[in-house]
Amino acid sequence: MKLDQFLKWKNFVSSGGEAKVFIKSGSVKVNGEVETRRGRKLKKGDRIIFLKNELIF
Repeated sequence: MKLDQFLKWKNFVSSGGEAKVFIKSGSVKVNGEVETRRGRKLKKGDRIIFLKNELIF
């Protein structure tokens, strides 16, 4: 699953466009590093931090 799809699936954003804005602004971290690619493929066990929420994929 891609990062932007994951944020939509978890209901943190209402659309892909909204996910894109948050990701491009540097508001999302994957495994402790800022991720600006909305198409980043997530792997089982990846840690996503978004607006002080931590999720495990």
